[in-house]
Amino acid sequence: MASAHLEALNARHALLDGKIAAEMSRPVPDSATIGQLKRQKLKVKEEIQRGA
Repeated sequence: MASAHLEALNARHALLDGKIAAEMSRPVPDSATIGQLKRQKLKVKEEIQRGA
């Protein structure tokens, strides 16, 4: 079960990474949105590290 949770966290981390890249590639990126996504990504990364 723990590995399934870890896989889900890794998938969420990758999804957030993609959203950040997509927002940054826009002609006028929204820095507030990027900041929010980066904070979410960091929380997921910390949870992954606690589970590993």
